Amino acid sequence: MVDVILGLQWGDEGKGKIVDYFAKDYDVVARFQGGPNAGHTLYVQDKKVVLHQIPSGVFQENKLNLIGNGVVLDPVTLKKECDIVAGFGVNLKKNLFIAERTHLILPTHRALDKAAELSKGHQKIGSTLKGIAPTYMDKTGRNGLRVGDLLDKNFTTAYIKLRLKHQKLLDNFSFNEDISAWEEEFFDALEFLKQLNIVNGEYYINHQLQAGKKILAEGAQGSMLDIDFGTFPFVTSSNTISAGVCSGLGVAPQKIRDVIGVTKAYCTRVGGGPFPTELENEVGEELRKIGNEFGATTGRARRCGWIDLVALQFACMINGVTKIVMTKADVLDAFKELQICTGYKINGKECNEIPFRLDRVQVEAIYKTFSGWNTATGSAKSFKELPVTMKTYVEFINQYLGVKIHYISNGPGREQIIAI
Repeated sequence: MVDVILGLQWGDEGKGKIVDYFAKDYDVVARFQGGPNAGHTLYVQDKKVVLHQIPSGVFQENKLNLIGNGVVLDPVTLKKECDIVAGFGVNLKKNLFIAERTHLILPTHRALDKAAELSKGHQKIGSTLKGIAPTYMDKTGRNGLRVGDLLDKNFTTAYIKLRLKHQKLLDNFSFNEDISAWEEEFFDALEFLKQLNIVNGEYYINHQLQAGKKILAEGAQGSMLDIDFGTFPFVTSSNTISAGVCSGLGVAPQKIRDVIGVTKAYCTRVGGGPFPTELENEVGEELRKIGNEFGATTGRARRCGWIDLVALQFACMINGVTKIVMTKADVLDAFKELQICTGYKINGKECNEIPFRLDRVQVEAIYKTFSGWNTATGSAKSFKELPVTMKTYVEFINQYLGVKIHYISNGPGREQIIAI
């Protein structure tokens, strides 16, 4: 069977720690979409490690880790990550596998990403400039190069052909930066990539399933950034929802058992796009400061706001969420009063559905006020140790969503997770 862990907001929900926590119960951890625009933060041997492409189960002993075909892979980033992970004594030859259908991010993809974002002016999407969107565009345009192509004798010819195509597009943007250093680094990383375990991903994962192995599928970004169901056009370029597991790994829908959704106890967003509960005041600043809300990949300050149950219920619905993990609950320890968004007011009418284009309507968030617990919760080991007001907060969310919060993360440490 396959269980899924994915984000229910706009990413940055703390999925890396959660995958790391659950990985001990699984045989294989597999990334099914996204690219190095993801940043999953783990604490290993009391050291902070940010993984961008390698599955978050890599530090669990005897776990197999698969980068699935739904991912877009930057060989340069991968090589750097592998060097860091190997420094902890992890044998990547033994436990890291890469699907041959995984598309490669080329230096010119990164250049195109930068050129396109610069051309948008004040209408920027908020791209991480990692080349994600151009790579997915080549994938859907049937032009891309894949990991399996590295083993073909005509790879260099195919690369030059695609590079020339990209150069014409860059000329249209009047982009003339020298990327020769990027290319040198890229080809060096390709030689490293060839030495890793390149496999037929769909057969690999299904053979594991047939052998009775337990698979944990790890998502990147969040449901509200899904290319189809997110706040378009301020979204990522892949299917971040549970449906993406099937196409991103090559597993059938009936193989999926639990969908474990991760949400913060409040809400954040990086980059542009609508954010109904955003707090552009001292409260938002306090959330950012206490929660250390700065991007793991880019270092950008995250926009902060109260938890949005309209968006969260939508995410639970389209993912078929069976269990919820609430992270960063301890960040709310300092607040005497909390707000929960229970509905939207759009054009004077109240609703609890996500509109077609959230960026084209004026949304007023409708809030319900709760008393804060105003006490430290980081040392709590069980649900009964938590303050009554915190339990009330959690139980209201459970009732609204119709899906139960099964785990609460009350600190950054690996052991700071409370099972309910």
